[in-house]
Amino acid sequence: MVVPSQNEYKYPRGCVPTSVRLDPAVEARLDQLAQATGRSKAYYLRELIEAGIDDLEDAYMGAAVLERIRSGQEQTHSLNDVMAELGLDASDL
Repeated sequence: MVVPSQNEYKYPRGCVPTSVRLDPAVEARLDQLAQATGRSKAYYLRELIEAGIDDLEDAYMGAAVLERIRSGQEQTHSLNDVMAELGLDASDL
């Protein structure tokens, strides 16, 4: 597998720059990884963010939905009620 150098990597169209503060120990690990693989630190930060954003959204947005349910602002429906409404039975599961 050929790994592009930092100068060869092309940013996808529409990417925007941002900055982040890291613990020095994490920064050192990131530096070592980038140096060992020939990829940029930015590459690995993008990989981490893209891989983890779904989990973070699920966790934080799920917590918000749970709070709305507990406060009565959001309604829930049982599986039995949904199946009855859709005309389904256990064989459809």
